[in-house]
Amino acid sequence: MSLLATLAILPQIWHKLVVHGAGPAAAVPTMWIVLGPLGQSVTAANLLGGEAAGSLPEPYATGAAVLGLLYGVPVWGFAMLWLALATAVTIRTARRGLPFSLTWWSFTFPVGTCVTGTSALAARLPLPALAGAAVVLYVVLLVAWVVVFVRTVHGGLVRGHLFA
Repeated sequence: MSLLATLAILPQIWHKLVVHGAGPAAAVPTMWIVLGPLGQSVTAANLLGGEAAGSLPEPYATGAAVLGLLYGVPVWGFAMLWLALATAVTIRTARRGLPFSLTWWSFTFPVGTCVTGTSALAARLPLPALAGAAVVLYVVLLVAWVVVFVRTVHGGLVRGHLFA
């Protein structure tokens, strides 16, 4: 259901970006949320396709496995395109001043779903590039998580302004 909602909202987000720009700097991290349903749906399609052999009779099991790949590869490609766009907008905004806010947590879960989606594809397709992309995304996830956690602790506990 979240994937369908994403497909309905994505053109609106794109329109806003093209016509009005990225918006307030504090809201820029929310662009990353689009990656969540994309990565998670790739994960789900491939995990279901992989488990179909033990649950469905032939030819349905093979069909489910093929569907996981036929769905997963193009959606993963779009997710990587959106990742590049979100990265570019975030870097541009950071150069102009990207204040820390709790929206920075938008850098974590969506990237995590891209890690699981990429890993699921890498497990099904013997492409070293996919395995490498999964590792790179995992490192990005770890770095993002540590940075956001440290900034949240600092802003919330040390300075006390985040949760006021």
